[in-house]
Amino acid sequence: MNHDSYSDDFIRAILRETRVIAMVGASPNWNRPSYFAMKYLQAKGYRVIPVNPREAGKEILGEKAYADLASIPVKVDMVDCFRNSDSIPPIAEDAIKIGAKVLWMQLGVRNDEAAKRAEDAGLKVVMNRCPKIEYGRLSREIGWMGVNTGVISAKKQQRV
Repeated sequence: MNHDSYSDDFIRAILRETRVIAMVGASPNWNRPSYFAMKYLQAKGYRVIPVNPREAGKEILGEKAYADLASIPVKVDMVDCFRNSDSIPPIAEDAIKIGAKVLWMQLGVRNDEAAKRAEDAGLKVVMNRCPKIEYGRLSREIGWMGVNTGVISAKKQQRV
């Protein structure tokens, strides 16, 4: 698999076959990219289950958050990673263990070693892409809304 370029058919098939997404690194903060992506994907009919140890047992956008992938009580189709590239190998191992079909790494996230391990175990892998953006692009509804608002940031907020 060439992870520098994905065909529209490859991405489209993943998005069509996916029903349940475990979002590793989901945030309860409305101005974080993971929150915005989760809300968008929920609006498109996906069940998005947040994975964040600090938020375990609490709710994010109406879904109970879990400490790790192994704690999720339902079958997960896709593991969407809002974590840095160095954090991906153990997430990939956990995705394999729970029987996920897809390991998806967000914009700016790439780990070729973890990708190979996941692919060798039969998972489809996408790196350096956002399912929210890909869904919008492939459905032709994407605009600048949510992409260049200046409101959403991956940077932690300064405490006042």
